[in-house]
Amino acid sequence: MIDLAARAFGGAVVAANDETFAEKENLIRPDAPLFRPATFGHKGQVYDGWETRRRRSPGHDWVIVRLGAPGIVREVVVDTAHFTGNYPEECWLEGLYVDGYPDVTTATGWVPLTGREALKGNSANAFDVADGPLVTHVRLNISPDGGVARLRVLGEVVPDPRRLEGLTLDLAALENGGRVEDSSNRFYSPADNVLLPGLAQTMGQGWETRRRRGEGNDWLLIRLAGAGHVRQLVVDTTHFVGNAPGEVRVQGVHDGTWFDLVERRPLLPDTPHWFATDPSRPTTHLRVDVFPDGGLARVRAFGSLTPDAWDALVARWEGVRAAP
Repeated sequence: MIDLAARAFGGAVVAANDETFAEKENLIRPDAPLFRPATFGHKGQVYDGWETRRRRSPGHDWVIVRLGAPGIVREVVVDTAHFTGNYPEECWLEGLYVDGYPDVTTATGWVPLTGREALKGNSANAFDVADGPLVTHVRLNISPDGGVARLRVLGEVVPDPRRLEGLTLDLAALENGGRVEDSSNRFYSPADNVLLPGLAQTMGQGWETRRRRGEGNDWLLIRLAGAGHVRQLVVDTTHFVGNAPGEVRVQGVHDGTWFDLVERRPLLPDTPHWFATDPSRPTTHLRVDVFPDGGLARVRAFGSLTPDAWDALVARWEGVRAAP
């Protein structure tokens, strides 16, 4: 599943009732939480997470996260790594769908996504979420106070057709409903990284395989947002200097038959490669073969959905929005 709250996906921590000891923005950092004992700042021990002051009155603490795209939450991970004597006793998650850009701190209509769940200290506490509503924001409530290192909100994107209508779009993008369904190797970094928004800022924000010592080659299988006509492909090796693939081939599939969108050809290190493709045959998936191994920063597939695929996208959005 996709971490809908990830900063790299466009998530943001928009509000918290308190962050006296450690900033709320740490919650959605992509890296693992770090801890250096006896490292004191002006407010005490420095923690890589969100930490509130000791509560001396009734109530609980909370933080609100805007998701990178509208979606359905399937699982939440409340990670209390390194918080041992100062973690919350329990937590619960709520979701909210909003149109536009209102002040969500005063919004009503929050829907429970989990019950009140007991938390363990210094642990990645994972909780399943029953089939719930479409949400754009989540609110993590902790009781009575304390610290949480990371929050992961795992689920699936439901693209808003109002943002896509009439546009040429990246059919592979995570925010539009694309996914990496499979890959040959994910040794150094997740394969879904190649479909994240924006440009990769480091090599670690792409997909990199281990060094291949045998026969064969590495590959990605990408499910597009729907059946579509691809007009431009981008295979980006930015930041991959000594470990870019030597060559690439990209195939699509139609009526069960695979065909070349980009025939096998050389790749340059540290370079975004743009390839014009024949859009006459629609495809639902891309197979990106790299030879023999290496890493990619991003893969883009610009084009348009078929009429049937567009109707399916609209129907799904309307069905989910209408659900109680």
